Amino acid sequence: MNNDRFVSVGKILNFHGIQGEAKVGFSKSQQDFFLSLQEVFVKYENSYVPLNISRARMNKSFAILKFEQINSINELMKYKGCLLFVKEQTIRENLEDDEFLIDELVSLEVFDQQGDKLGFVVGVSNNGANDLLSVKTKSQKVCLVPFVKAIVTDVDLREKKIFINNLEGLLE
Repeated sequence: MNNDRFVSVGKILNFHGIQGEAKVGFSKSQQDFFLSLQEVFVKYENSYVPLNISRARMNKSFAILKFEQINSINELMKYKGCLLFVKEQTIRENLEDDEFLIDELVSLEVFDQQGDKLGFVVGVSNNGANDLLSVKTKSQKVCLVPFVKAIVTDVDLREKKIFINNLEGLLE
């Protein structure tokens, strides 16, 4: 067993045409990254099956992928509804310096600039403009914090801490 960690990047929604092309749903902000992939893994019966992408194109809100290993609807149908993954390393190579994987941010403790603990991250969402950290405060309220440089000043994964400018009214 290798120690590769897999991160989900999309889902096979259905077939497209008769040559085994797949309709794939994925996160809008990841279009360039998604179309740059040459290999994905489909999770099927608890194993990760590698699929080489020979063609990728956009169609409305989803991608159409052609896999080298799949040449008919029948070969594709067993994967309908299955999630597509890439190795975590592949994503890391494509992250900018100020980008993080969502699962790395969840559970990090949140501090203000003075080092006072404000709460911890319970989730990450996106409002279309930017990512939002859901922070559970000491009063057990969940507040949304825009994940922008002006507010989130530092993310220290090793120490599991996020530092923010606690603007008035941001956290209760």
